[in-house]
Amino acid sequence: MHLAQLNVAHLLAPLDTPQLAEFVSLLEPVNQLSDSAPGFVWRLKGGDDPTDTVQHDYGDDLVINFSVWESRETLWNFVYRSRHLAVLQRRREWFHRVAEPYSVMWWIEEGTIPELEDGMARLERLRAEGPGLEAFTFKDFYHPISV
Repeated sequence: MHLAQLNVAHLLAPLDTPQLAEFVSLLEPVNQLSDSAPGFVWRLKGGDDPTDTVQHDYGDDLVINFSVWESRETLWNFVYRSRHLAVLQRRREWFHRVAEPYSVMWWIEEGTIPELEDGMARLERLRAEGPGLEAFTFKDFYHPISV
């Protein structure tokens, strides 16, 4: 099994404004870091330009990150034990604070590429029902069920 993860963030300003210029400049290096991280499997890309954000129909102010990892540990290591952490710690400079969950994880079969609509539905499920096997977080983590 592989671990799918989706996280969203609401921008404080449009991506093409000076307020977001540093965030945009960090997109390419962070994306390159994730793509070469141990345990990385896949991520949804916005286009050929490494600074492109994922195109979607969920609102102009919403930035989406959607990826697949070999395990919880490999995702954890990328998020909290790589240079990504320094960027993550600056998120309040670029994104609104939200009281509801903004990140969700779930298990998928190896070789599966998840659909964005499924990820957004799982985030909504986590918000509505709380964590469970179908939608969980690092804090409330669920291991895959062996069949």
